[in-house]
Amino acid sequence: MMKVEADDKNFWFHGRRSFVVVADSRQRRGGFTLIELMIVIAIIAVVVVIAIPNLLRARIQSNESATIQNMRAILSAQAAHHAAKNAYAAEMEELVNADPSFLEHDFLQEPLAGYVFLFAGDGETYTINANAMRWGRTGVRGFFSDASAVIRYKVGGPADAESPVL
Repeated sequence: MMKVEADDKNFWFHGRRSFVVVADSRQRRGGFTLIELMIVIAIIAVVVVIAIPNLLRARIQSNESATIQNMRAILSAQAAHHAAKNAYAAEMEELVNADPSFLEHDFLQEPLAGYVFLFAGDGETYTINANAMRWGRTGVRGFFSDASAVIRYKVGGPADAESPVL
């Protein structure tokens, strides 16, 4: 014979060999279980692991594109300076501080789009190097140009006159 007892929260079933307590399923505490929280954290971690390298790669590509454009602007400014004064500028400041200016004052800021520009010249010729401020973080290629106005690059270090053409 089975006997059933109940109070406001639980039911008891008494049988010959068993005793079962069934909790009222209507009472449930709010909030998340530990396993649910762990699953959400794992999903967020996977998204972060996938997204961060892509963001860094996009930033490097952006810096390198901006640096190539900056190199082209400097090459154009040197050509204009040579046409106006029959000599190349020996320093970047000559291009910026000339009257009229051949370059914006922004070109004197270091670093420029994650790159440091090294400028050398003697009036007859010049060289420009653009090296990443932090290799692998702000850029992976170094850039070089001279009076030939050909931009060259090297992956992982400073470029020179023997580096491949961009």
